[in-house]
Amino acid sequence: MRNRMVMVDPNQKTRKIDSEGQIKMRDTKFRVFLPVLVLASSLAISGCHSHLVDCMIDNRTGAVIHEVEIDYPSASFGIDSLNPGQVYTYKFKVQGSGFIKVQYTGSTGKQFQLQGTKLAQGDEGQYLIILLPDGKVHWVPSFNLRN
Repeated sequence: MRNRMVMVDPNQKTRKIDSEGQIKMRDTKFRVFLPVLVLASSLAISGCHSHLVDCMIDNRTGAVIHEVEIDYPSASFGIDSLNPGQVYTYKFKVQGSGFIKVQYTGSTGKQFQLQGTKLAQGDEGQYLIILLPDGKVHWVPSFNLRN
C-alpha cells in the first residue's frame, strides 16, 4: 500500500497514512512558511531597489523665486517659493525618457522656462539644478553607471 495524504484542516495539519495503516500528523504551516522565507531571503540578498534620482534645486538668483516646477519624464513636482541660497531636495523615479525642465517666476514677475539634459528610464544618482541670475541655469547630473 502506498502512502496517502488526506487534508484534515488546511490551516493546521495533514494526516498521513503510512503503509502499515498508521495515521501520522504533519504540520503544513512549515511547508508554507519555508518557501516564503526562502523567497524573502533571496530578494534581500539580491539587493532589489528602486532606481531613484535625488534632485536638488539650488536658488542662487539672489532673490526669492516663486512657482518653481520641475518636469521630468512621466511626472513633475513643484515648490511654492524658494528663498535665495535655499536648496530644495526631491527624489523621483524616471519612467520613460525625455528632457528635464524647470520653470519659475522670478522676483520681477518674469517667467523662465529652461530645458536640461535628457533622462532615461533606470537613471539613478543625483541631479543638481543651480538657478542663476537672469534666468540662467547650471545643470549638474551625476548618475551611477548602469550594468
